[in-house]
Amino acid sequence: MKNLTQEVNDFLSRTLDSHVRIAVTGLSRAGKTAFITSLVNQLLHTSTHDNLPLLNAARDKRLIGAKRVPQTNLMVPRFAYDEAMGHLQSEPPMWPKPTRDVSEIRLSLKYRTKSRTKRLLSSTSTLNIDIIDYPGEWLLDLPLLDMDFDTWSKSQFEALTGVRQTLASDWLSALDALDLTAEADEKQLQLVAKKYTDYLFACKDAGLHWVQPGRFVLPGELEGAPVLQFFPCKAPNGEAGKHSHYAMLQARYKQYQQKVVKAFYKHHFSTFDRQIVLVDCLTPLNQGRESFADMRSALEQIMHSFEYGKSSLLRRLFAPKIDRILFAATKADHVTPEQHSHLTALLKQMVHPAWQTAAYENIDMSCMSIASIQATQAGFINQDGEQLPAIQGDTESGQRLTVFPGEVPEKLPAADYWQQYGFEYTSFRPMPMLADEPMRHIRLDKALDYLIGDKLR
Repeated sequence: MKNLTQEVNDFLSRTLDSHVRIAVTGLSRAGKTAFITSLVNQLLHTSTHDNLPLLNAARDKRLIGAKRVPQTNLMVPRFAYDEAMGHLQSEPPMWPKPTRDVSEIRLSLKYRTKSRTKRLLSSTSTLNIDIIDYPGEWLLDLPLLDMDFDTWSKSQFEALTGVRQTLASDWLSALDALDLTAEADEKQLQLVAKKYTDYLFACKDAGLHWVQPGRFVLPGELEGAPVLQFFPCKAPNGEAGKHSHYAMLQARYKQYQQKVVKAFYKHHFSTFDRQIVLVDCLTPLNQGRESFADMRSALEQIMHSFEYGKSSLLRRLFAPKIDRILFAATKADHVTPEQHSHLTALLKQMVHPAWQTAAYENIDMSCMSIASIQATQAGFINQDGEQLPAIQGDTESGQRLTVFPGEVPEKLPAADYWQQYGFEYTSFRPMPMLADEPMRHIRLDKALDYLIGDKLR
């Protein structure tokens, strides 16, 4: 039996230590790796720098410091923070490698609490933060749990419009040549499945975001596994036996539903407390109407994952406990400062349906524009005697560029926007940083205050 001293120490530990699990997601190139790297970097510098003025605990001088500690989930790969910092501190600086699988990192924050009860027990408290990184494309698969193989196949064929129809030509030709009623030949299925996967990659290369299944383009540890070797098809007119191509496709789809999609949500999603969804609104604006509409459709699919009503699929399956969601428009430094409010307003328009649902379910939701790692400096240029806002930075090719990228629409663009207006988004390198200095950011501290500020009171 524990002695009284040990029992008191255990009680104090439970009272003074708290824990939060923050999930970070977003579609490819939204900036997940950059966000987590900057978040960790900023918090590690709080004891020596005033780098987070919009985080209340830091501004009030209550945040004492932070340190990295070993993660408790030994089955999840470590987030590659040191490798990311190596890229950012190289000459010239480079962006870290993007997310391709689930990873995790843990920080321990020590702070002075405002709580009278906690202050009676100790002058300081501890908040442990688990930050989990995972590809947003995996969230696009949640609707599959509510669809059988034929229903899902139908949805994929209905999506074959515009550029998708052209990109799918090789896969559709291979599918037409396949006898679905014939006895299953795994090699044949593998070849057609590769054509389908190539089509999904081509969609991403063309600036499209809605791809299903999401694991096909970001397979993680499942790369090459037969569970990722199926594709949509129309039910054959003839009889398809239990050993036919069609039957094998159905079986693999069911395995994907249960062993991949459901398992991910059960093992990971149900443990999250807070969620941040990073959204790159600028690249689709640059790529045109079809890309922007497709990104919005993909974002709507992701938002379905955060519908927590009693009748929702997520509630029935996993009973999630997320109580706060932040949607953040990234790369705010790639537009001039007066356009930041437009960027936030545009994102709010895009997530409006989810906002309504979250409000009804008493879940906090917020939108803001951020730059996790600053790549440009804002200023003005003189044109015909007039001072015009501009940004300056080094492009990916190393060219020094000063430019006004254009105006970000405050609302969802109408059809005529794409003919009348131009938006010239340029990709910049991260700004050089010193090894002993925190990296420069825009409103990352505001995002932090929303995600963990209440935990530091």
